[in-house]
Amino acid sequence: MESANKESPEELNPYQIALQQLNRAAEIIHLDDGIHKMLKLPKRELTVNFPVKMDDGSIKVFTGYRVQHNMARGPAKGGVRYHPETSLDEVKALAMWMTWKCAVARIPYGGAKGGVICDPKILSKHELERLTRRYITEISVIIGPKSDIQAPDVYTDPQIMAWMMDTYSMHVGYSIPDVVTGKPLSIGGSEGRFEATGRGCVAVINEAVKLLKIGSSDQITVAIQGIGNVGGTTAKLLHSMNYKIIAISDSKGGIYNPYGLDIPAVLEYKRKNDVVEGFPGTEPVTNAELLELDCTVLVPAALQTQITVNNADKIKAKIVAEGANGPTTPVADKILTEKGILVIPDILANSGGVTVSYFEWVQDIQSFFWSENEVNKRLENIMGRSFDEVLSTAKKYNTDMRTSAYILAVSRVAEATLVRGIYP
Repeated sequence: MESANKESPEELNPYQIALQQLNRAAEIIHLDDGIHKMLKLPKRELTVNFPVKMDDGSIKVFTGYRVQHNMARGPAKGGVRYHPETSLDEVKALAMWMTWKCAVARIPYGGAKGGVICDPKILSKHELERLTRRYITEISVIIGPKSDIQAPDVYTDPQIMAWMMDTYSMHVGYSIPDVVTGKPLSIGGSEGRFEATGRGCVAVINEAVKLLKIGSSDQITVAIQGIGNVGGTTAKLLHSMNYKIIAISDSKGGIYNPYGLDIPAVLEYKRKNDVVEGFPGTEPVTNAELLELDCTVLVPAALQTQITVNNADKIKAKIVAEGANGPTTPVADKILTEKGILVIPDILANSGGVTVSYFEWVQDIQSFFWSENEVNKRLENIMGRSFDEVLSTAKKYNTDMRTSAYILAVSRVAEATLVRGIYP
């Protein structure tokens, strides 16, 4: 996705943004200085440079990362992204956000994240498999089903998770399905996992709509930046509930129709053409323009730092539900709050993915699997509970939802750290 403004003087480094968010919560709850220092830094960060044989016989060296931010509340958990702009600071920020996300949802995990600097769109399936297997081999020294569990993220999918699980299992000598979540059902995946992040996002949007007493769903307009797993699922589910989706985009641009889009037809068009632009009966809209459309709900579900100081005052939505990680900068966040916009922060809005990942891990450990209906009900219960707890904390501290979510998360991680103590 294009950035809202790449030349802004505002801080756009995701790790620095994550630190600012932590610092604000730490100040409000008077967090112990020692614990604060611990939470600022990852527990462990690994950089690997590894060769991959390409289809033409040449050898290319790729750089990958795995960062474990905190494991006080349980094993580390986090996705792996394949993207040409992946950086260590980005992965460190995402690992920290995963720590808070798990704590907000009361999932007994710590936060981790991984990434490989590559463009998967130009790699063949065989090259992608060789890259995946070599990356997992390189980071196998710090991952495991009880230490650090992998999951899908940007440009990684169930097939890639299957290769990761198989590679790790081959090294051990027997199948270890719980080292990875987001796997195909045939090797221990969970029903409902693919739609989990989008379904969780929809659950908190519904809660926000009820809170603000906006009206019936057919009166509510929605603009979604991103049509991947999160954005596409959110669009499909909201459309099925009669919300009016007026705009949606992919990395090349978006489409707009003020009377609403036929989302199933848009998703099929995207599948066939690899783009949404050109869908009949729509106007083209850029990713930057989509954010500024007149709508009730805005769902940034692409990449980080899309809502910045340069466009925050132009946001017209009543609700911003962050399907992506870190789409709003701290300065923009303040502007949105001052405008009276309800921001459902990423560590709450997109926590459905890690929640159902946890369900998958539990099912793998038990070798006992639940129905999709059971998974969805458990997810919706947890999302509803988390929304209520964040809202209640926001009222208690007279603050916004993001700061409230951080207060909850940081407090829970700090408590776990203090209870466990410092060894030796």
